[in-house]
Amino acid sequence: MSEAEATPGSLTPRTVVITGASDGIGAAAARFLTRRGDNVVIVGRSPGKTRAIAGELASDYIIADFAQLDDVRSLAQTLRERYPVIHVLANNAGGIMSKREDTVDGHEKTLQVNHLAPFLLTNLLIDRLSASRAIVINTASVANSLYGRLDLSDLDARQKYSPNRAYGNAKLANILFTRELDFRYRDSGPETDTPGAIATAAFHPGIVGTSFAADSTSHLRFVYRTVLGRLMLTPDRGADTLNWLATTRPGIDWVRGEYYEKRMIQKANKQAYDPALAHDLWELSAGMVGLA
Repeated sequence: MSEAEATPGSLTPRTVVITGASDGIGAAAARFLTRRGDNVVIVGRSPGKTRAIAGELASDYIIADFAQLDDVRSLAQTLRERYPVIHVLANNAGGIMSKREDTVDGHEKTLQVNHLAPFLLTNLLIDRLSASRAIVINTASVANSLYGRLDLSDLDARQKYSPNRAYGNAKLANILFTRELDFRYRDSGPETDTPGAIATAAFHPGIVGTSFAADSTSHLRFVYRTVLGRLMLTPDRGADTLNWLATTRPGIDWVRGEYYEKRMIQKANKQAYDPALAHDLWELSAGMVGLA
């Protein structure tokens, strides 16, 4: 079996790229998949944390700040140069911001870090992912249903903004991106009688006790700092669905293009099931990141 044909559960080590892997569920997934025998590439914003996890796991690492799209472009170029095959891309980096802020690229920061940056990274790697018959996993959130109400005429939230709504919209965008990625690339495999070249799913990890909301003024931050925080999932438990999607068979063990929690398909925001919205978001996002 060639490296490109390696499947979850095979003895051939796979190349797994995890963004946001210097902490929380990304780091937990990196530990699990490394123990399993995969070659995990750690991608993180913090040089110190990223190097620490990479050193612990004897893994490759790349520093990239998703608030800067040039970092994402450099990340994609480095991945293309180093890894001829990428079996799994886990778009896990994200966060809730404390206030409305434009990035150096001119986009609302929550949207860019959670949606535009992983959208750009995936598209810059799309031929590599397709040739590798990769699994692309997008970390979403139940906030898509609680707070999401996507308005493509104000995607950068210049007219109406709150930290919760911005985060909910970005996580809704993750699910719409997942569904459109599945629609566009499911049947692009090198042989017509094989499963689609790219298999993708989104998932909600649960309410996990991590530091991702530490800098936010959202009320979610206060949940993390109160007694309720003691009831939250550990990063290992929060990473369970990511690990499951990464190590099982798409189309057999899970349904491509769906949104999961606790290894089960979950109901998302009703906007997530609008194919025209998914298409238009893709086209608009492509223009915003310079792909159009």
